[in-house]
Amino acid sequence: MQHDEQYDDKGEMITVDLPPYEHPPKWIPPHERKYHPDFNNDVRQFLPRTVKLRRTKVSDALGFNVRGGKEYLCGVYISKVMPGTEAERLRLREGDQILKVNDISFEDIEHATAVKMLKNNTVIELTVRYFPYGYTKTYEKSKLIARMQEQRGGFGDR
Repeated sequence: MQHDEQYDDKGEMITVDLPPYEHPPKWIPPHERKYHPDFNNDVRQFLPRTVKLRRTKVSDALGFNVRGGKEYLCGVYISKVMPGTEAERLRLREGDQILKVNDISFEDIEHATAVKMLKNNTVIELTVRYFPYGYTKTYEKSKLIARMQEQRGGFGDR
């Protein structure tokens, strides 16, 4: 791990542990790298942030889908944000890991429990962090778990 220090808008130092450095793709010219969306070195986008999503009633849509959970050996991630929703307005995005909901940790929670907690509240305070690496790993882990279940005989008769 590399150690990087940057400063936030208030001039306070932010210290973040980063994965090993990856060289930029050769197709992004050096003069475009600072502002190119595929090569942004601003670590603030990966820091946890808290948003408050409000719904009129619990039957209203959340405006996003989730995937992952303890049984999939990973956290709970936002997998889709519906256009024109409160979730989109709050800048939730695919790849956001849900760390807490209403002060309850989501870092070691089963998928069904997470969905139930999200759907059963009209005011949802979410602490999330953008973590695309962990999100893409959820797909690999899902495939691995499916292969392991097939080798053990699966879930009974199909």
